[in-house]
Amino acid sequence: MKISILTLGCKVNKYESDVLMKMLLKKGCEVTDQLEKADVYIINTCAVTNEAERKSRQMIARCKKFNADAKIYVCGCASEHNPNQFLKDAVAIKGTSNKQELVDLNLNGIKIDNQPVEYLSHSYACQPRIRAYIKVQDGCNNFCSYCLIPYLRGRSRSRDLEDIVNEVKLLNDDVKEIVLTGINLSDYKIDGKKGLLRLLERLDIFGKRLRLSSMEECIIDEEFVKGLSKLKNFCPHFHLSLQSGSDSVLKRMNRHYTTKEFFDASQTIRKYFPNAGITTDVIVGFPEESEEEFSQTKKFVELMKFSGMHIFAYSKRDQTVASKFVDLDGNTKRKRSLELQEIDKKLRDEFIKANKCVHVLIEEKKNKYCVGFSENYIKCYFDEDLEIGQIYSAVIEMPFQDGALAKIEKDV
Repeated sequence: MKISILTLGCKVNKYESDVLMKMLLKKGCEVTDQLEKADVYIINTCAVTNEAERKSRQMIARCKKFNADAKIYVCGCASEHNPNQFLKDAVAIKGTSNKQELVDLNLNGIKIDNQPVEYLSHSYACQPRIRAYIKVQDGCNNFCSYCLIPYLRGRSRSRDLEDIVNEVKLLNDDVKEIVLTGINLSDYKIDGKKGLLRLLERLDIFGKRLRLSSMEECIIDEEFVKGLSKLKNFCPHFHLSLQSGSDSVLKRMNRHYTTKEFFDASQTIRKYFPNAGITTDVIVGFPEESEEEFSQTKKFVELMKFSGMHIFAYSKRDQTVASKFVDLDGNTKRKRSLELQEIDKKLRDEFIKANKCVHVLIEEKKNKYCVGFSENYIKCYFDEDLEIGQIYSAVIEMPFQDGALAKIEKDV
């Protein structure tokens, strides 16, 4: 039996799919994460936007083109949000919890659990070759006015420290970088107290590069950043979710900071990591966003000098507070997205030109280039034959494609 596990959405979803893959491999199944002909498809869905849900539904049609008779199982946020949209095609539908039950491949109908479960010890993901994503936290307590995720993933809960350490111990030598991820990674706790720095200190001894996925501004203070600066293997890249550079919009979004607090956090980072990459998410066209409010966002992102932005047009999500606000028209959202994308390109190029010497982990060969990421998350292209999975000291030459053209200085 061949099983294809297809994942949409965030790194947390990818990690959970990799856990399913490992469990199925242990049962002796042939498993792939590619869209190809298979007997069974497991689709791990996303619901962060309407477009994400549409793509989740669309994936079923794409699977059927490979095998019209295949059994299709659906899980994840989109099926937690609205399981009925998959009833026509899926043998069984799970939500965000207990995805491991799909391993038995004998479920039928809708099976949505009311309460998210705690972490299962020893349910580890497949070992990757170069970069390992490790899920350490799930759920969210923030309840931003535009977001469905707290309703779908439940309240914030943290994975046991020793269980995380045990999973990292099992990673093979080919893994050169660990990325910690969670739905609200900043809220990772140990014994009810902030625990992310303590976790990183435990993992630093393994000698692999350590990277953090998306975080909230609230975790950035002097003690945290100073502690990070003492780690030998920490990668100075901070993805801080901004969402808007207008205080009035942030208030309507129910984000719990001001632009001043956000900027002050960035200054703390740059005090200890002058060359840190600081990337962000921005929602354009939030309900009732005025031209003046959008102008404030443009000015603020330039002040921040982000090294990269993920730009999203607001997507109305039923059941959220913002769904009751007056939405903007599509043309306004598209226009503002394009304006912000131009600023993003300018800021990316400025950041690349401000960097000279970096350390790059080579991850793939793409056309004639070897490609990898620097410690501060610059995507580097090398017109040289390099070894995948190795870290090289490199010199950045110029902006190139979606990153930078670089050349090797010497081996690390």
